[in-house]
Amino acid sequence: MATTADFKNGLCLEFNNGLYTIVEFQHVKPGKGGAFVRTKLKNLTNGKVIENTFNAGVQVTTARIERRPHQFLYKDDLGYNFMDSSTFDQVVLQDKLVPAADLMKDGQEVDVIYHAETETPLICELPSFVELTVTYTEPGIRGDTATNASKPATMETGAIIRVPLFIDQGEKIRVDTRDYAYVERVK
Repeated sequence: MATTADFKNGLCLEFNNGLYTIVEFQHVKPGKGGAFVRTKLKNLTNGKVIENTFNAGVQVTTARIERRPHQFLYKDDLGYNFMDSSTFDQVVLQDKLVPAADLMKDGQEVDVIYHAETETPLICELPSFVELTVTYTEPGIRGDTATNASKPATMETGAIIRVPLFIDQGEKIRVDTRDYAYVERVK
């Protein structure tokens, strides 16, 4: 058990029959009335972010979660197969537990988040940035725009990313896995 004074980013709570992690919080002390804490909570099972307000000093139940490094092996009919990097045990995760799966290459290092008490995998997290090769993109014509223009590009994993006009087929680029955004060229 913890109180709202113990809130910090990344703390995992049992809330509304689910596991949520605190993304953002703010203690508010209005001039009139009692203090409260505004939070943004991310559901660990489906990734949705909700907002909730707690009264100051209220008791909340915390949950212990662990991040374990895994390596992506392959995808089959059962789901995505990962190998634990320390114990070499294999685990299969369903599609809904692997967000941004179309940015994952074979051999990709990821973190699988486990609920420590029940030893169940909750979600797979890719690194913030991955490096992918462009397999197909239309040639861009320079000088025909007045602002930052972009075009679609198909990556080696099948994902389609919006890239600047100067990116050509066969180039390696860095992609942000949180919002599928082009970051930079990799040399």
